[in-house]
Amino acid sequence: MSSPRSARTSRPVHGDVVRITTAGTSRADEMSKRQRNYAIAMSIRTVCFIGAAVTGAAGLSWVWPWLIAGAIFLPYVAVVLANAGDSRASSLPLPGGGDPQRQLESTPREL
Repeated sequence: MSSPRSARTSRPVHGDVVRITTAGTSRADEMSKRQRNYAIAMSIRTVCFIGAAVTGAAGLSWVWPWLIAGAIFLPYVAVVLANAGDSRASSLPLPGGGDPQRQLESTPREL
């Protein structure tokens, strides 16, 4: 037999997870994620430059222009992605199709 405490603390076994907050991630976690994404993009850019030099020296004249183009445009893409904010919606969808922005109507007061 289970104790009442264990029944209260056990997690429900539902398929859908309901988010109960619209709060974003912490500032430190967000900065860490942005820095990691930027470092990955700049690593790919470095590989493009090295690949362009190697393929240009090997005589593959159809490959190196594409690698140079990638190396030129990747910094722009990396900065845009690093500066992209949290994409969470500001409103919380309510179960049952309720409108999260709905408010009670005020009735005129009779004096």
